[in-house]
Amino acid sequence: MTAYGLVHLGSGKVRDVYEVDDGHLLIVASDRISAYDAVLPTPIPDKGCVLTALSAWWFGLLGDDGEVPHHLVSVDDRRIPVALRGRAMLCRRLSMLPVECVGRGYLTGSGLADYRATGAVCGVPLPPGLRDGDRLPEPIFTPATKAEAGDHDENVTFDAVVAAVGGEVAERVRALTLSVYRRAAAVAEGRGVLVADTKLEFGFDSAGVLTLGDELLTPDSSRFWPADRWAPGGPQPSYDKQYVRDWLTSPASGWDRAAGGPPPALPAEVAERTRARYVEAYERITGLSFVDWPGGGGGARAGG
Repeated sequence: MTAYGLVHLGSGKVRDVYEVDDGHLLIVASDRISAYDAVLPTPIPDKGCVLTALSAWWFGLLGDDGEVPHHLVSVDDRRIPVALRGRAMLCRRLSMLPVECVGRGYLTGSGLADYRATGAVCGVPLPPGLRDGDRLPEPIFTPATKAEAGDHDENVTFDAVVAAVGGEVAERVRALTLSVYRRAAAVAEGRGVLVADTKLEFGFDSAGVLTLGDELLTPDSSRFWPADRWAPGGPQPSYDKQYVRDWLTSPASGWDRAAGGPPPALPAEVAERTRARYVEAYERITGLSFVDWPGGGGGARAGG
């Protein structure tokens, strides 16, 4: 199947992937949004542009010193079709590892559920008495399986990563994940945003170099909290899709998640408020105006 003159290799919940040549892919972020392992019928305007803009900014920032090689080549290369500019990244092709690499600095989400059940997260023991939203004594590596579309990622122990990719690679991805998390969290906190956790993906390039791939530190792959409103002891206000999750589980949505039916369409107000949170995350973290990004603030909806 082809589109935009390129071979379409596949689509995930949010991204579409095209082959440019033997060594390069085009990764296109759509306006689709997923929650609870399902793609919602309502797109979030400009979401694809925000994800691409923020990923590109982080790749540039964290890749400057060469400590963490990454797959991004360009966001404005001539090989990117004009209709996809602003939401597409030209990337080096990687052989991806079968694990999600999560760095956590705060207790929330699935980590909180694990902690309440076992006193640990992914086998990493934590002090007793921690609350929802508490800062951890130090960031921890909490990997997960990569689920098929429609399935749920499952937290696993470090030993499971060793079994999947070998001890040397497991040690390396743990170290890189925590390094990226610490550096990014420090940058974001200096700009008024707490990075509660973030998901990274790694793969090997054609030379066998372990390389950071996929997206990087976006509202889809991270929990971003406003630092001035951080109040441990319950759910935190956020710049990510938690707003959508909260609406879906509220009485207003009428959705019975346990019944297994598809999620309902989002009201226009929920979609617009979610868009505003994504844009604010980009602007607060980067210090840039979103309207200056190609397609930002109302550009073409390619792949939406």
